[in-house]
Amino acid sequence: MSADLCGKLEIDVESNTSPPKFYELLKHRPHHFPGASKDLIQSCDLHEGEWGKEGSVLYWNYFHEGKPKVAKEVVEDIDDDKKAITYRVIEGDLMEHYKSFKFVIQVIPKTDGEGSIVHWTIHYEKLHHEIIDPHTMIEFVHELTKYLDTHLHEA
Repeated sequence: MSADLCGKLEIDVESNTSPPKFYELLKHRPHHFPGASKDLIQSCDLHEGEWGKEGSVLYWNYFHEGKPKVAKEVVEDIDDDKKAITYRVIEGDLMEHYKSFKFVIQVIPKTDGEGSIVHWTIHYEKLHHEIIDPHTMIEFVHELTKYLDTHLHEA
């Protein structure tokens, strides 16, 4: 593993939704994302396992950088105490450019009032030096989080 090909991007997104409610959506109901995310996510299907269980495999159809894309992810880790979930991409469009790609999502209580901070971390290893860092994916998860927050608040 070449250190200069590896990277990490992070973003905090403010949410008006309580940590338990936001985390419950992330853990048990990712198949509800399409109805809550405008045109960002078309579908999320369970291919193996159970919703909210480690080792489960999810298949996503999403719209990114002006194109329809797909991703197959395994739920690698669930930490209920920290309200954190790790998804590792195992197939799909991202794997054309990256040797490895992980999303870590943690829902943290706001210190000054109600709501949450949804902290996203993307860990990746590029296939080669010409591949750019996935800043557009950070923009994608920021926009997705805002849509999910609005959906949960209206529900």
